[in-house]
Amino acid sequence: MFALTNKPDMGARFYSALIQLASDHERGVDGMKVIQLMAGVLVENYFVFDEADQAMTASFRKLAALLNCDPAPGPLAPYALPPSHIIDQETERGRMAARLFFEDWMDCHHEFNDLLHMLYQHILIGWEDMGFAREESFRLLIECTKRAMAFEIAAQELCDVVIERMVQRHGWTLGDCIAALSGVAGRRLAISMNSGTFTYFYGPDLPENLEQTIHVMTQEAVRHGVPAGSNWRFGLPANDRPVNAPVALIREMEPRCLRFFRSIQMTYPYDQAVSCAKAAGRMIAVASGGELPEIEPAIAKPIAMSAMTETYKHVCLDFDMVSY
Repeated sequence: MFALTNKPDMGARFYSALIQLASDHERGVDGMKVIQLMAGVLVENYFVFDEADQAMTASFRKLAALLNCDPAPGPLAPYALPPSHIIDQETERGRMAARLFFEDWMDCHHEFNDLLHMLYQHILIGWEDMGFAREESFRLLIECTKRAMAFEIAAQELCDVVIERMVQRHGWTLGDCIAALSGVAGRRLAISMNSGTFTYFYGPDLPENLEQTIHVMTQEAVRHGVPAGSNWRFGLPANDRPVNAPVALIREMEPRCLRFFRSIQMTYPYDQAVSCAKAAGRMIAVASGGELPEIEPAIAKPIAMSAMTETYKHVCLDFDMVSY
């Protein structure tokens, strides 16, 4: 099939689709969104192969050879990358776009991989003609791709941990798993607010920061088949009720999450919060999917929402509880 494909036309259509996804009628094309979408396409392509991490490493080497340069060295500037919840959102849009194109390339994964690299080579070199150094664009693409890969791997592994260890060995219910992952997400988010970097770069608005992390969880659940709706907050405690975080579940779950984060070198608490929120959304889909779900979606959603919200309030209202 690949031999019959008009490769330049395919590449042009693919790039045009990314540009449309990153375009705004008022502000035009957002270059950073294009990079994040490109990163999402790469991530989806890597997971076609058995060893996704090795595919990513080989991909970066291949792009470096095609571009005839290495990515820009040194630490990134503070505002170089968007916040993690934005990276997750945009790279997931890129992954979805990639899946649409994969439908025509089911038997040609390696050829599609080659086409992607040639297309990205032309894009980054073309941007250089507009004043964007290819080394810097390449570095941003690598950083976004690594971040998106880390979020996806974390979601997979954390769900495996709670099912294989907490459910099978310790007798947890799926509701306990949802509450624990959501609670850890809320706790890591609150800790990131006091770490200095999060407040300085992303703003001090406590409710807005919570909403952004909740959005990661809800969108992940919806992507995996949970019905979208307005019942996420049904049954949450009223504002005049005492804060009731699932402290015991978090104490059991958080050390396991942190060990995993150390193994993949995910050190920033906000990145950890986004990863746990993504895992919680996927666990909601596991618990409430199928014709006979173990937990109805209308119940699983508020369990997650309550655990994340109550834990976030618990830590923010009394930061001495950070060390529990």
